[in-house]
Amino acid sequence: MSAVLTLFQKEVQSFFNGLIAYLVMAVFLIGIGLFFWLFPGNVLETGAAQMDILFELGPWFFLFLIPAITMRAFAEEYRNGTIEFLLTKPVTEWQIVLGKYFAAVFLVLFALIPTLIYLITIILLGNPVGNIDTGATIGAYIGLAGLGFSFAAIGILASTFTDNQIVAFISALFLCFFMYTGFEFLSDLEYLTSINEQLSAIGMLAHYRSVSRGVVDIRDVFYFVTIIFIALLLSQNRLKGKKK
Repeated sequence: MSAVLTLFQKEVQSFFNGLIAYLVMAVFLIGIGLFFWLFPGNVLETGAAQMDILFELGPWFFLFLIPAITMRAFAEEYRNGTIEFLLTKPVTEWQIVLGKYFAAVFLVLFALIPTLIYLITIILLGNPVGNIDTGATIGAYIGLAGLGFSFAAIGILASTFTDNQIVAFISALFLCFFMYTGFEFLSDLEYLTSINEQLSAIGMLAHYRSVSRGVVDIRDVFYFVTIIFIALLLSQNRLKGKKK
């Protein structure tokens, strides 16, 4: 566990020593804030005491921003030739993957936590004060976190396949986009209507919508945990291949 913590601290420190972490969080918070308060359909214009704007747009921001966070995870190690040195250290491939993954998860949470300011503002602006669907809001936050953590795991996996950060970014973006909306698109195809429910259940969007209703079903939680575990396990296997 100490090895994971050390790698986690190293990754987080490297994020904040550069511009990526600050740019990602600034784009996310400013972008959501503009849609929340200024752009047409904003909260003040509609007068609705709800956080729908965050939960509708958050996944789309995450689709681009999380691959930007994870693209350097292993691609940079490959490019600099430090992956061989890292693999000779007394740490397992699993510990390396977890250290980098937890650092990405930390940044996802670091970006989400300030959005609680929007929630507090909505609660205070409600008529009466506190007039907000608390259950649905909590569920949607859990769903958004689940998406973010899953995208991070997929991004880590994509980064294990290349030494080019741009390629890692595009690969992660494509994989996350497909997992989020691809199966939903396939389920709508006429010649696949006989298995549309099964196809929809494979994609993230259906589970995100389910959790966002305010009822946290254990099946939805299990789904996100499974996606994360599979992606990280595949990442570990990629590193094992590099060690041989």
